[in-house]
Amino acid sequence: MDEAGPRAAEEQDPEPDKSKTFIRLNDLSGDGGRSGPGDKDAGSGDSEVEGLPYPALAPVVFFYLSQESRPRSWCLRVVCNPYPLLSMLVILLNCVTLGMFHPCEDMACDSPRCKILQSFDDFIFAFFAVEMIVKMIALGIFGKKCYLGDTWNRLDFFIVIAGMLEYSLDLQNVSFSAVRTVRVLRPLRAINRVPSMRILVTLLLDTLPMLGNVLLLCFFVFFIFGIVGVQLWAGLLRNRCFLPENFSLPYTVEMERYYQTENEDENPFICSQPRENGMRYCRSIPTQREEGLECTLDFYAYNDTTNTSCVNWNQYYTNCSAGEHNPFKGAINFDNIGYAWIAIFQVITLEGWVDIMYFVMDAHSFYNFIYFILLIIVSDLSAHPVGSMPFTQAYGEDVVV
Repeated sequence: MDEAGPRAAEEQDPEPDKSKTFIRLNDLSGDGGRSGPGDKDAGSGDSEVEGLPYPALAPVVFFYLSQESRPRSWCLRVVCNPYPLLSMLVILLNCVTLGMFHPCEDMACDSPRCKILQSFDDFIFAFFAVEMIVKMIALGIFGKKCYLGDTWNRLDFFIVIAGMLEYSLDLQNVSFSAVRTVRVLRPLRAINRVPSMRILVTLLLDTLPMLGNVLLLCFFVFFIFGIVGVQLWAGLLRNRCFLPENFSLPYTVEMERYYQTENEDENPFICSQPRENGMRYCRSIPTQREEGLECTLDFYAYNDTTNTSCVNWNQYYTNCSAGEHNPFKGAINFDNIGYAWIAIFQVITLEGWVDIMYFVMDAHSFYNFIYFILLIIVSDLSAHPVGSMPFTQAYGEDVVV
């Protein structure tokens, strides 16, 4: 009993020179739960922040405006208890006024309709400017949690400053139309008012850097197909049916240097030279018609023509050679890699790509359709499946692309 007593007392009362150490199992701070000399001060600071009406915001802005002082307390109430319906109505009103504005008719703005629209525009600008000032007073200007610390607030700030610049130029009678285009950005303020839309736009902006590999793949597709097109069809879309060099016309007859269709720019008659194996030759030029009459005579019967007969001058366009003009005002051709990329881009958009394919087939070969079919398939495969990978990798497979 005597030995057990001291042993029990020794287990219950350890030596006084050994300090007790307690480790918090749920502590993630990394210090093992040991408290330092500044813990008391830190706790008092947290309690002071928690005692503020709005703990998440800056305690003091503009060096002396606290959260309880006026007018900041009023502005905090407006900012922390917003009226999104009012802001959305103003933004919708702005969209309506921008749609009703006629730039060509409202240069001087003398009509009653233009003056009414200008009054609404002044009201919308004043609303946005007052909203910006209220937010600056409530949140502060510079800082992590202040007004300019948010990306969408910076957009609002840019729009308001551009509006101020526009009004200052109007007062000085200076025309600066580039500043007026900033009005188009005003409807983007709706993104900051609708949380779901803001999340979606942020998601799209965050995934843009991940699309670098997709752009690189598209560049290789453009580059490879562009080189193939230049090597095969450089200058061929200029082929036209010309008159022979030694052909002389009567003085009373005026003819073009080469055969032209009614819609020459968008649907020219592109022929195939003898060394190529194209689909259209100069002998395929249709017979000339005059006032509904089909011309069948030749050059030697020119002086013997009557009201029921005429000379078919189209039959003399027999020389297929390269001219000076390409289809669609010179925009569609494969003369160099730059123009080839323009044609390839139009093909992958599936807008008028059949016309380009027919032009190439007429000038070169029927089997050129393989090039365009492969281009559409490869561009589609390189854009859609690969383009959806950054979304699924970054945000999970539940994201619908």
